[in-house]
Amino acid sequence: MNERLRRLQSDPMEQLAAWKRQLAARNVRVFDFGSEDPREPTPEVLRRALRDAVSEVSPHPPTAGTKALRDAAAAYLKRRFAVKVDPDTEVLATLGSRECLFHLPMTFVEVPSDKDLVLYGEPAWPVYESGALFAEAWTYAVPLGSHNGYAMDPDALPESVLRRASVVFLNYPHNPTGFCLPDELFRRWVAVREEYGFVLVNDEGSADLHYEGPAPRSLLEFGRKGCLAVHSTSRRSGMTGYRSGFVAGDADLIATFRRFRSSMGTAPQEFVQAAATIAWTDQKHVEERVALFAQKRKVLLELCKQRGLRVHGGMAGLYLWLELPKGVIDLVYAARCREAGVLVAPGSFFGKGQERFVRVALAPTVEECKAAAAIWPK
Repeated sequence: MNERLRRLQSDPMEQLAAWKRQLAARNVRVFDFGSEDPREPTPEVLRRALRDAVSEVSPHPPTAGTKALRDAAAAYLKRRFAVKVDPDTEVLATLGSRECLFHLPMTFVEVPSDKDLVLYGEPAWPVYESGALFAEAWTYAVPLGSHNGYAMDPDALPESVLRRASVVFLNYPHNPTGFCLPDELFRRWVAVREEYGFVLVNDEGSADLHYEGPAPRSLLEFGRKGCLAVHSTSRRSGMTGYRSGFVAGDADLIATFRRFRSSMGTAPQEFVQAAATIAWTDQKHVEERVALFAQKRKVLLELCKQRGLRVHGGMAGLYLWLELPKGVIDLVYAARCREAGVLVAPGSFFGKGQERFVRVALAPTVEECKAAAAIWPK
């Protein structure tokens, strides 16, 4: 086994699920702000589309995705970002965003070589690190925080790092903070990519979850060559368990990635693709979900104000990133919350040096958020 894999911590979601089971075994009412699964039902229009697409015979799904799904994804990009892509050569169906992000380093990082580095910002969704390590690549985590507005800036990085980079992951809107990358930094990353030749990827899974101000941008608005944008139906459409998304961008990169997809066995089931086709077409259900998330966010922001928890965050995403009071660390605070039945994710789950933070997901219902606020530990 790759020695660095031995040191890789288990997926944080597994630990959160274990804590939830422990609370349930004690018959404690659980308010789950740790998971990434909002409690609102998957919209009926999507469930109906899935049911109607289940056929008597179950063939292998098309590796690239059905034409209907790719057309819907391309239409979404044009409607949402004014980005025009060719659905036949610049769009590829994925088994959600995590699967795609995990496999991109395996496809595009050559090991050994002088370009064996995967670059990402931290705090971060752990998949950027785990995907790189499974690909036997080296990793470079860029510290993000209030000192730089959680914005990855290529000009703040050593030239040796940029020269060695093979894949650079951006994640905007950012998980866990919800910050968006300024336009000038998107432009700068595209220019630097052109200079150093790495694959530039933006994880845009929360692009439709915004509450105030300008809507989040897509990387593809700023560049196409060497660029990929990854999207998911999980948060915007309540399809987390369906595992459906797409990646779009540079036709040559898409062709290379597509070449290996059948070997990975990661084509979404065709009935899931049918539901996703509707998800990318129908905007109404997204607006309704975002309105509910905004109500939850309002309740939790008031709670944070009362409890003296500083919110480090922008106006997008499914999460609040909370700085704890001085002298309190994340694991202790999370344990204190669990005693009250409130499950939160410790900041250290998302990278080194994050022990002063916890992540709170807008997952419980509005009423559950209000009930949790009444018992939330001080």
